[in-house]
Formats: sequence, structure tokens, C-alpha cells
Amino acid sequence: MNFKYSNKYNLVKSSLCTLLLLVGARSSAQQNFKGLDRLFSFPKNYVVKHTNAMLTMDGKLQEDAWQNAPWTTDFVDIEGTQKPLPEFKTQVKMLWNDSTLFIAAKLQEPQVWATQTHHDDIIFKDNDFEIFIDPDNTAHQYFEIEINAINKIFDLFLPKPYRNGGDALIGWNVDHLKTGVAIQGTLNNPADKDEGWTVEMAIPLKELRMGFSFNKPAEGDIWRINFSRVEWHTKVEGTRNVKLKAANGRELPEENWVWSPQGVINMHYPERWGYLQFTRKAEAIFKLPFAEQQKKWLWLVYYRQKAYLQKHNHYAASLAELSINTMPLIGNLKNKLMLEASKQQFMASINANGYPAISINDEGLIEVEKPKP
Repeated sequence: MNFKYSNKYNLVKSSLCTLLLLVGARSSAQQNFKGLDRLFSFPKNYVVKHTNAMLTMDGKLQEDAWQNAPWTTDFVDIEGTQKPLPEFKTQVKMLWNDSTLFIAAKLQEPQVWATQTHHDDIIFKDNDFEIFIDPDNTAHQYFEIEINAINKIFDLFLPKPYRNGGDALIGWNVDHLKTGVAIQGTLNNPADKDEGWTVEMAIPLKELRMGFSFNKPAEGDIWRINFSRVEWHTKVEGTRNVKLKAANGRELPEENWVWSPQGVINMHYPERWGYLQFTRKAEAIFKLPFAEQQKKWLWLVYYRQKAYLQKHNHYAASLAELSINTMPLIGNLKNKLMLEASKQQFMASINANGYPAISINDEGLIEVEKPKP
């Protein structure tokens, strides 16, 4: 074998070995996540454009800025592709300026009806449109706003998800919130067929903070956000739309249609929400931060630990007990995944060279290590 051929042979052999290692790493990663695919589908993303336009919150979306903003993909079932597509179409679009996040939604609906008439009524007793926002991307301290076709609002703050013992603070209000609803048809009139209704909101950014000073989003900043639509099964009864009931006399469960599928019938999994990326550029493409790829492994630990706790009445003491790799390969970069646990508490962390460490605890709180001064 001559020297030239030997070099070429060694290069091919080295490349093949590298490829096999990468394939093996990916296969290993897939085994780690096996059985939890529905909770690790890639969330949707939206690059929200900056605007200086004056927008009137009337639900009509007639301004040029709105016309130039793209609609999201159509909503799907909350559980994702394993369920049928929604019967009626729903889409959202967004804009922002230095003080406000603007959200618009259009909901196809042949029978537009609503009965909740006061602020902080349980709006999801009606067909409604809901917004969930986590500005800090920690899966804690997030906000929910619901609106019905009468333009009534239910707004609340959650220190942490219900699954972790969180309780909704209904007394919290989005001060200076402006909203508008336009109905393409007639409200509460089952005698005719409607086209649907549109929603428009101006949410002050400074109100999406609890106890912290407000800083306007910087270029490329990412929040977590999702949208839900509650749709009840109804029939026309006289002059009203009445919810259908099962044989046991209880109302049939509502449909839950969302922008970014949750993978579970629960909106209060903030880690499953879509990505909202802020930009001032005319053309910008969404870029998933490396940290978000690392967090998948932390959420894997979280889900496995919760299942382990339910089965054994205590948390696992090691990643080996959870069948999770301690040195996951993300892209071509090795990461170190660690777990500290007692019987009733745990904390997992992940780090890679050149990146800050990220941790998750048993309450599902994500924290990113701050650089040392």
C-alpha cells in the first residue's frame, strides 16, 4: 500500500468511525427519550417584528403593520398529531414595540356565543382564546390571559405550575391592558351561521413582571409563549347554544386546540410552549439557543424522576437508575449531566465547555448559572 493510498484509507476510516460514533450517540439519545416522544416534539416558533405603528385595539386588524405580520400555522389538538385536526381553524400573529406586545387571533366559528360577563369570571366556561407567557423561560412565574367573544378578561399569575403545588393568583391584573373583539356574524344568535371572531390585544410588557424591574427585550431575546382555544360541544336549544351532556348528565369534555402542541392535556407545562423571538431586523430567522437543547436532558431527568417517585415513593439516587446517559452528546459537543438527590428532593444540572451550567429541581424550576463578577 503506497503512502498516498494509505493516507486516503486512514482518512476514510477515521471519517467512518466518527460517523458511526455519531450515529451510535444519536441512537443512544433516542433510547434515553423512548416512551416520552410526545413531550419532546420540537415546539413551534415565531419571530415577532418590531413596529412603531399606532394600532387600534378594535379586533379588525386593518392597519398595514398587521397586514404585513405573518400568521402562525393553524392550531392543532393539544396532544399533537396523535389526535385529529381541529374542526375549526385558528391562527395568531404578533407585533411588538418597546413597551407593548401586540397579539391578534382569528377564530373560525359557525356559532359565536358567550355567557361570562364580568372581569375574572371563569372565562373558559365559554368558548375562549387563551394566552400563556413565560418571559424568563424558567417554567415558573408565568402569566395567563383568557378572553371570550364578549371581550371579558380572566387574567392570572402562577408562581409555579399546578403540578408543583402552584396556585393561581387571580387578584393579579394586567394593568393598562387594551383589548378588542370583532365578530363576523352575530353574538348569541343561533338562528344564523357566523364566520367567527377576531381578537386584538395590547399587553404592556412591564406588567409581565413580578417584583423585578422591566427591561425591554433585546435583539434575539427569547420568551416562551403558547395559545389555547377552548371549544365546547353544543347544540341549539330555543334561542341558546347549550352544552352537550354525556349519559351521566355531565357536560361533555371541551376540545383544547393550541398553537404549539403540549403532548399532554395540560397547558401548564411551560417547557412545552412555543418560542417567541424578538427582533428589530426586517429579516430574521429563528435560531434555537444551545441552552434549549441542553434543557431537554434536564426535563428528561424531571419526567423520569416524577415517574420513579410515583412507582417507588422516593426519587432515584443516580442517573443510572433512570437509564439516562451521564455524558450526552448535543450536536458534536459533549455535555456532563449530573444528579443530586435525596428521597424527596433532587437537582439535576448540565454543562458543556464554554457554556453556563443549567439546573432543574424537583419543582421544575430552570435556572441558568450567572457569570461571576
